[in-house]
Amino acid sequence: MDTATPARAAAPSPPPATIRAALKAGRDGLRDAFLARPDTPKLLRGHARLVDRTIRDVWHASGMPSRATLVAVGGYGRGQLYPHSDVDVLILLPHGTDGAGPVDTQALERFLATLWDVGLEASHAVRTVAECVTEMAADATIRTSLLEHRWLAGDRRLYREFGRAFAEAMDPCAFYEAKALEQQQRHLKHHDAAYNLEPNVKESPGGLRDLQAVTWIARAAGLGHSWRELAKAGLILGSEARTVARHERFIGEVRVRLHYLARRREDRLVFDQQNALAREFGLADTPTRRASEQLMQRYYRAAKLVRQANVILLQNLQARLLPIPAERRPLGEEFYAIEGLLHISDATLFERRPAAMLDAFLTMQRHADLTGMSARTLRALWRNRHRIDAAFRRDPENRARFLQIFREPRGLTHELRRMNLYDILGSYLPAFGRIVGQMQHDLFHVYTVDEHILMVIRNLRRFCEPQHAHEYPLCSRLIADFGPKEVLYLAGLFHDIAKGRGGDHSKLGRVEARRFCRQHGMSAPDTALVEFLVEHHLTMSSVAQKQDLSDPEVAARFAALVGSVERLNALYLLTVADVRGTSPKVWNAWKAKLLEDLYW
Repeated sequence: MDTATPARAAAPSPPPATIRAALKAGRDGLRDAFLARPDTPKLLRGHARLVDRTIRDVWHASGMPSRATLVAVGGYGRGQLYPHSDVDVLILLPHGTDGAGPVDTQALERFLATLWDVGLEASHAVRTVAECVTEMAADATIRTSLLEHRWLAGDRRLYREFGRAFAEAMDPCAFYEAKALEQQQRHLKHHDAAYNLEPNVKESPGGLRDLQAVTWIARAAGLGHSWRELAKAGLILGSEARTVARHERFIGEVRVRLHYLARRREDRLVFDQQNALAREFGLADTPTRRASEQLMQRYYRAAKLVRQANVILLQNLQARLLPIPAERRPLGEEFYAIEGLLHISDATLFERRPAAMLDAFLTMQRHADLTGMSARTLRALWRNRHRIDAAFRRDPENRARFLQIFREPRGLTHELRRMNLYDILGSYLPAFGRIVGQMQHDLFHVYTVDEHILMVIRNLRRFCEPQHAHEYPLCSRLIADFGPKEVLYLAGLFHDIAKGRGGDHSKLGRVEARRFCRQHGMSAPDTALVEFLVEHHLTMSSVAQKQDLSDPEVAARFAALVGSVERLNALYLLTVADVRGTSPKVWNAWKAKLLEDLYW
């Protein structure tokens, strides 16, 4: 590289050892202040300012040319830096043909080496303005990183040139589409579940990245940088903005404490850290629940709200950026469809007629072309879910509506998941609401109790679908001839609903199931079958794996307990769905063979 441009003489500056000591002392002070009085936004801002001072000292000490510019980007550019996160910087160089000549490579190498020497883990890029524009066009990740840029040192004119070029190159509509696709792919990577037992508080669904995706798009569109500004722009209500900000602070605090506990960048809530983290939050074990379970339930509920906010805000942003005039298709008097989304005809519908909340999910099930609910519908659900109270639950018509959801031929899994996400399922079934986000400490379950229950119902539904018959040949044959399938789905709903109360959850769950079935007018035989399945949902797996199936007495005792072929078929179906719903890795050919042998 041509080094014709003379480097600026190195300014007097403390030696690297002194800079490193000052950085460490500053970080220790920030940590101690945080642990004494937690304030996550204050810590993140303070850490960014500390790194600002450090990195400027290194820049000046390295003798970087006056025409080069140092820019903070990414989270660091936003002015929020977690304790052990990388420091993302962009080094802008003047264009090589503008007469100024390229930068001194020795000064650049000296700057980067010194950053490591003083203890900064810097993630850097060295580009001209033209190269930044080219890279932006090719990679949405680079566009995102450069979006939150902040001048640190060097030529301000070059920085302003970069700012103008970036603004001209940014296409908010294309950026929205890229970030929406990126989020979809990220969620799939994490199995589209916020409730894994060791969630990534940054990347998992419901993590900080879901909120950042919204603010990035809003910032690119000029609609604001903060939740308060998004509320002013009409994308979210002021009360909703405050709720989102509160949960963002909590998840942010979890991430900060994870970094401090691990003494490195650690964004996964691993088992090894959960107990220590729970103690830091002031939680203690109770006779029925560990402190770590209490912490994780709080986290999962915060993550669920983040997912709700993310869905609503992305839809609102899409409507602002990509308005598509479309014809309304009426779906009765109270609902209509636009572009595959269910809209309510009146924003006060659920307030005036709370029963319409259940009708909304039934409508989704009955129209296969509907892919989701509009932001207005979802916000109305969120604001009116408290209207599902004791009187609502006692109404015979509402009980009939809820039971009908399980009797519809399609859409059960999707709508139960949607009902859980927006707290409708837990509001209608308070027993289910208590296990939302509840962990299961064993070697098998990798999901929370509510997520596992929904996975079991999903598996039962898959037995009914011809495209999955090759996966479950026996299950597919048995369920095809089974009577009212809602019996199986309700058994799946209640089989673990009493976990975490102390005592035998199977027997406690049987009581809940019996009460539900009687209140909802189910026949005596169907009620008895649901009760049996809930109480004995672990029996078939236990006998198959722990007893000698070649012993006729084992088979005789099991047959006497089951009592009929109908019960045997139902128990086999529920057992397979249950085992396969604990973890993607638990089911294997050995377990399948044992259960089939016992069945026959």
